[in-house]
Amino acid sequence: MDFGRLLTAMVTPFDEELEINWPQVDRLVDHLIATGTEAIVVAGTTGESPTLTKEEKLELYRRVKERAHGKALTIAGTGGNNTKESIALTKKAEEIGVDGVMLVVPYYNKPSQEGLYRHFKAIAEETSLPIMLYNIPGRSGINMNADTVLRLSLLPNIRAVKEASGNLSQVAKIIEGTPEDFLLYSGDDSMLLPILSIGGHGVVSVASHVIGNEIRRMINAFFAGDVQEAARLHRKNLKIFEGLFFTSSPAPVKAALELKGFHVGGLRLPLVSLSEEERERVKGFLQD
Repeated sequence: MDFGRLLTAMVTPFDEELEINWPQVDRLVDHLIATGTEAIVVAGTTGESPTLTKEEKLELYRRVKERAHGKALTIAGTGGNNTKESIALTKKAEEIGVDGVMLVVPYYNKPSQEGLYRHFKAIAEETSLPIMLYNIPGRSGINMNADTVLRLSLLPNIRAVKEASGNLSQVAKIIEGTPEDFLLYSGDDSMLLPILSIGGHGVVSVASHVIGNEIRRMINAFFAGDVQEAARLHRKNLKIFEGLFFTSSPAPVKAALELKGFHVGGLRLPLVSLSEEERERVKGFLQD
């Protein structure tokens, strides 16, 4: 399944009591679709998934699916480091009618490559939904290597991987060794153009919350063969790509959205909102 080229890992808007702000969820979904997002990843890391309850995740899947229906796909973040719980959550997401699920590499318990393979295989066998794997060693504490992705790509409903290892050699090996219809997405905005240049399909973006149209133009320019224009746009946007990760995400992107008039609120502990000095830093690179 083709999830599109520009996907957004959506933040979860909160109110002053740090409960989910449902009207702002609707408004944010509309904004992302209007600025080029083709699929919305719900309750992923950027959505503060570790602090969301199962009930909140399910309601988010349902709300985003209803709001985006016919305009963008909904991909539910159902991965975790407990295989049994991930299976149960994935089944619930499938009942709701989401278009796919994203499964992150299990964090903290650091399984072997064989453990990773069996974890994802066990979930895949319990759902008919298309699956996007998510490799992010910086958060999970372990890298899923290319050989493991190649093995998993042979399972019928594992259709893509979001790669955030920063390792272009690994990315190239995955693209070269997987079936032609298996898609690789950049998990880092700043790596999007380099990954496209070696055969990647698109990006699961954070920066698209604030510069979705610009990212869309860069992707369109690249696939239209105007590589110089794509490179120019990449360089132009690099300050934002990198600036949104100068401290723990999603604090900077939530601050950027607030500056643009989207009341997405603060963050649940253990994450904290930016200081005034840090907010000025975000304001600076947005203005630039």
